[in-house]
Amino acid sequence: MNAPFAPHASSTPSASFAYFETVTPAPVDPSALPFKVRMRDGVRLATDVYLPDSQSADEPGPTILVRLPYDKSGTYAALPLIARHLTGRGYRVAVQDVRGKFRSEGETLLFVNEVHDGYDTLEWITHQTWSDGIVGMWGDSYYGYTQWAAVASGHRALRAIAPRVTGTELGQVVENPDGTRDVEMGIHLGYMATHYVGPDTYEWEPDPARRPLIAPFEEFFQTLGRRSPSFDIAFPQEVRLRRWPEGHPFDHRAVPVLHTVGWYDNCAPWHWRDIEELTRRPDWANQQYLLIDAIDHENYHLKGAPYDDESTDHALSEDAFRTLLPGYLDPALDFFDVFLRRQGSPADLPRVRWHLVHGDEEDFRTDAVWPPTGSQALTLHLAPGAAAPDGDTPGLLSPTPPADLNTAIWTHDPEDPVPSAVPNAFAYLQTNPRLHDWSKRGDILVFDAEPAASPLDLAGPVSLDLALTTTGPSTDLFVKLLDVHPDGEAELVAQGRVHIDTPSRRLTLPLGHVGYRLHRGHRLRLHVHSSDFPEFVLHPGTDENPWLATHTNMTTQQIQLGGNGGARLKLTATSTGHLDDAARS
Repeated sequence: MNAPFAPHASSTPSASFAYFETVTPAPVDPSALPFKVRMRDGVRLATDVYLPDSQSADEPGPTILVRLPYDKSGTYAALPLIARHLTGRGYRVAVQDVRGKFRSEGETLLFVNEVHDGYDTLEWITHQTWSDGIVGMWGDSYYGYTQWAAVASGHRALRAIAPRVTGTELGQVVENPDGTRDVEMGIHLGYMATHYVGPDTYEWEPDPARRPLIAPFEEFFQTLGRRSPSFDIAFPQEVRLRRWPEGHPFDHRAVPVLHTVGWYDNCAPWHWRDIEELTRRPDWANQQYLLIDAIDHENYHLKGAPYDDESTDHALSEDAFRTLLPGYLDPALDFFDVFLRRQGSPADLPRVRWHLVHGDEEDFRTDAVWPPTGSQALTLHLAPGAAAPDGDTPGLLSPTPPADLNTAIWTHDPEDPVPSAVPNAFAYLQTNPRLHDWSKRGDILVFDAEPAASPLDLAGPVSLDLALTTTGPSTDLFVKLLDVHPDGEAELVAQGRVHIDTPSRRLTLPLGHVGYRLHRGHRLRLHVHSSDFPEFVLHPGTDENPWLATHTNMTTQQIQLGGNGGARLKLTATSTGHLDDAARS
């Protein structure tokens, strides 16, 4: 996570760590009305209420509820500033520390209490004199998850939600229908060991060079003198607790949903899984609205990247954060005006608004569906190619499949893993790295398309079909789609990853969705490799638990090129640019 622009924290040196910061509750904002809201079991949750300054504050009106674990009064989430922007549009705002966090009572346990606590908080709001009984919810990440928990509670007061950069499976290592599973993020256990140890948050970074990987966590708990219950439930053998005691939110009454998805959000796979599932359910499909922007999880936008000047970095500058607020909040407010206040018609809202990365427009494109109307599928085949003198182009992305059956081979050395591109994957655009140097590594396969003769607009899902074998008992697969500029620099377009439990597997790997213009003279490049560390937990090359492994083995991976099982990249585009008819499918 980024440092807030005015941290409320103390640093504690220790024998095992240079320091860790303890983030304690910030003072309650003077414009807030503080309450302790009693839950059904008697636990009281700290809740701040913000009312409009106008005369309408004396009358009942709709409320926007935000439930989060990041301190309702703190500068990281900056809810006091957000609340004042929302009340400026006439809404009442209730902001709550979730159970066990900061000023709220109760156990500090990830995910499992949010359904019933959401219901009880909604019920409390409906009995307040300033409430007309109509509530919407807004928020990012975990406070997007708490919106879905409130949907799963079935409370009738909840009329619309606006989840951003989140998902109902947030924080899970997802099992896929084909028997594969997601690769575990390094932050999976790290989040529990920082944010869910107790009421306060402890900011620290484990040393990725330590072995076993789990060692710094155990040393931290020993230094602190307490453990994280959520951590101990998840590791070493996960005990799955019920997130949805009243049934999955998608099985409850459908409410209007404004999804905000980031092209550069590392949590986007969870969000897209939700969107795809809701699209298959007619009652929910009719209530979905998409806003897809060129942002990452921490709301850095491509148009300002990289953020080298602290005065433009909203994590470091309050002025920069205030500048961010209209784009951050107004789409949700316009959405709530329709569904909470009945101002205007749902037909006035575009079903889909999306940003075309490197397009000519400043504003969003709009459409009735996603992928956009008129999209078509394109296929590029992975093919062998003669290496360039600099070793930069060992393979091709070809509109036609290779005539002969071939293989492509790479190694995975856990002692020299492929390094992650950014120090903080949640803030990818804070640095917005160029990735051409990764193409020089011997443990990354590289496949290049021909330079575009005319612009190619990609809009929709991307996936890679392939047959893979490994000399290890299992392996991880990472694939990145890049835009290579005429000067050789390369930037990220899309990415996907999967853990494969068997030595041999045929699979389709999703690389997510994209909205991206490949300009004339630019070319697509594909990277294929088996590590991305420390963003993702490092596969040891053995069958040991990767968190506990102290020994490693180098493994060799192989994919098929050509033939019926040859690897192929599937794209979706609204314009086909330079690609010939052979690529269209």
